[in-house]
Order: sequence, then C-alpha cells, then structure tokens
Amino acid sequence: MDSRNEIRDFLTTRRARITPDQAGLPAYGGNRRVTGLRREEVAMLAGVSVDYYTRLERGNARGASDTVLEAVARALQLDEAEHAHLFDLVHAVNATTAARAPRHRQARQQVRPSVQRILESMTTTPAYVRNGRLDILAANRLGRALYSPIFDSPAQPASAARFLFLDPAAPQFYLDWERHAEDTVAILRSEAGRRPYDRALTDLIGELSTRSGAFRTWWAAHNVRFHRTGVKRFHHPVVGDLTLSFEALDIAADDGLRISAYTAEPGTPSHDALNLLASWAATADLGDAAHATGKA
Repeated sequence: MDSRNEIRDFLTTRRARITPDQAGLPAYGGNRRVTGLRREEVAMLAGVSVDYYTRLERGNARGASDTVLEAVARALQLDEAEHAHLFDLVHAVNATTAARAPRHRQARQQVRPSVQRILESMTTTPAYVRNGRLDILAANRLGRALYSPIFDSPAQPASAARFLFLDPAAPQFYLDWERHAEDTVAILRSEAGRRPYDRALTDLIGELSTRSGAFRTWWAAHNVRFHRTGVKRFHHPVVGDLTLSFEALDIAADDGLRISAYTAEPGTPSHDALNLLASWAATADLGDAAHATGKA
C-alpha cells in the first residue's frame, strides 16, 4: 500500500466531514466550494502554514514532527483510533528504506501451547485467538461451536473477514451484518496503517475489494476503529438467537495476536442458549471421538 496516498485520502476525508460551525469557525459567504473545512482553515486551527498543511495532505509527510501531527489531529477532531492511524501512516512514510522494503510472505502465525491451554480452560466462555487480518488461529470448544459457520465455510483457514463478505450465510449468522461489516473494514484499515507492507494483508484487501462491492464502498471511506469491547448478535444454526458481550485481550508476548471472549448476561435467553450450545458441542465432540475409535 502507498502510505503517501493513504495520508492524502485519510486527511481529505477527515477534513470533509467537519463543518466550520463544528470547528468553531465563522462560515463567511454562502457559496463554499467544500462541505467541510478548507485546507487553510485546518492550517489555521493547527497553527501551521497553508503550504505546510497542503504538502502534508498531499502525502508529503517527510520529517513531520509528532507535535505537528498532534496539532492536525486536534484540528480535525480525530478520535483515538483515527489519531493512531494518522501517526501510523506518517511513521510508515518516514521509516528507513530497509524498514519499508517489501517482505516475503510470512509463515502462518502459531498459537503457543500455553495460550491454547488458557483457551481450553475457559469452559463456559466462547473464546478464540485471531490475528490482525481476522484469521481465527485457535479456539476452545465453545468458540468453535459458536463460530461453526465460519469453521465450516469453504474458505480456509478460518477467516472472519472472508466469511463476512464472501459467504452468503454471513447475513443470516450476523443479525447486525451491516454494522459488523463496516466495523470489520475499519479494523482492516487500521491494521493496514500499522502494517502497510504485510503481503498477506494486502492480498486479503485486494481479494475482498475485487469480489465484494460492499467492501469496496466502505474501504473508500477510510474509516478506522478499535474493536476492544461491545455486543454482537448472532443467529446460530443450532441454538437460535444470541446476544453476547465480547472483550478483546491483546497477547503481550505475541505481537498482533488477540483473544476474543464472549459472555451472556445471566438469566437471559442468550445465557440459556449459550449453555445449550455448550452441551451440544460436548455431545458432538463425544460423537466424533467415538467415531474416530470405531465405537460409533
């Protein structure tokens, strides 16, 4: 990915969404050529020259200091994820030639045995480990049961992003498919800012852009988002509707890997459905074990 173009498009889309009124500026005249702020208005708010900001917005971020980036972030009212994304894009441009050189495709990331044991100890909580591309690298029994439509999908290894945009079963599985799809694009956009030379990520984005019109539309918006906690609604093929809270936990020793764990509020139908799913998963595993030993 070209970080200079990414800086240009990101700053342009952020500037376009802020009106003078939102920025606390008077809107002189009634024939503004842009709906958002002008470049000179952003420059004034950030305390830099118009020429400097114009060069920055065109992707010429060579030597841009953190102080200037902080000022631009304030002027554009960037949230935490957008702030981090701007810094990632600029730092990629300013990286050394060696650091920016394209890398060979890395071997598939592995989940350490101790992390797998942690997953398996979470017997009443669906949990899995994913990377920044949203590949599911490992899961506990209940995690595999919850996400069985993804694990059963033709696209393997299990990829939440490919399932979401390329499998026709996804809109039935995710009850809030559109919101979840937008979030997924924003997550991948953030990851691309952090790892612009990740060949597997670039290939994934290219594949989804080619095969999914919805992905292309949302990708062009340049929105970014952190995905740390929230609520998801599923329609599971075995137990029906589930409303689950999730927490995302970074694995400090494994850069880019994260545990996602789901819980249901006690006393709710979703809690009952999750317990039923656990029983179904245990029974299915016993059946598979019996079949494997020739006792089925």
